[in-house]
Amino acid sequence: MRLGVNIDHVATVRQARRTFEPSPVLAALIAQQAGADQITLHLREDKRHIQDRDLELIKELVIVPVNLEMAPTTEMKEIALRVKPDRVTLVPERREEITTEGGLDVAGMREFLGDYIKDFKENGIEVSLFVDPDVRQVEASADVGADAVELHTGGYANLWNEHRFDEAEEELRRIEEAARLARDLGLKVYAGHGLTYQNVKGILRLRNLIEELNIGHSIVANSVIFGFERAVREMIAILKGG
Repeated sequence: MRLGVNIDHVATVRQARRTFEPSPVLAALIAQQAGADQITLHLREDKRHIQDRDLELIKELVIVPVNLEMAPTTEMKEIALRVKPDRVTLVPERREEITTEGGLDVAGMREFLGDYIKDFKENGIEVSLFVDPDVRQVEASADVGADAVELHTGGYANLWNEHRFDEAEEELRRIEEAARLARDLGLKVYAGHGLTYQNVKGILRLRNLIEELNIGHSIVANSVIFGFERAVREMIAILKGG
């Protein structure tokens, strides 16, 4: 499976102080150097983490594909058509949510989305729809002309994290069924949300159906822990004149 590294939460740390560090642009370049196949970032309407300039610089500087997660609004479409990421992934968005809580209701937005995505396709931008592993949503995604679906793995991840492994297995079967249908309908299949170094192993069993995972929070969280000792040592060395 390919790995798309989501760098949103590097920006979350920066925005906590409204300062210049840590830089999500630098994080994107480091992820690329480490072997990431794609950089994923979510430009939210409230700009709580990623800013417009982050998107512009990342698109300009990285050489791997850029996947822009965005709400299907007029403002976001204008930004995307100006910056031209390699892919847009349309996601639902509520300002009061901590993170994306579920998939897009494509079945309930068929007419709107069918028209909304035309400009992206005319500009050579791949369109992916972030949906729950529900056959009705997958079928609707094909109907509106999407190129791909990204299956929401949050349900599986939460069950696994709570050690409810039997229920997690059932959710994994739903993901498999949705992925198989998407492939049969000619859609590319991606997945993501809530995946960690531990629970991702279940998803790897579906590598014959899912070609890419987008993972962010767990990578950023582990970088804080596993890179913390070096950061402290470097500061001590500076203070000691080293």
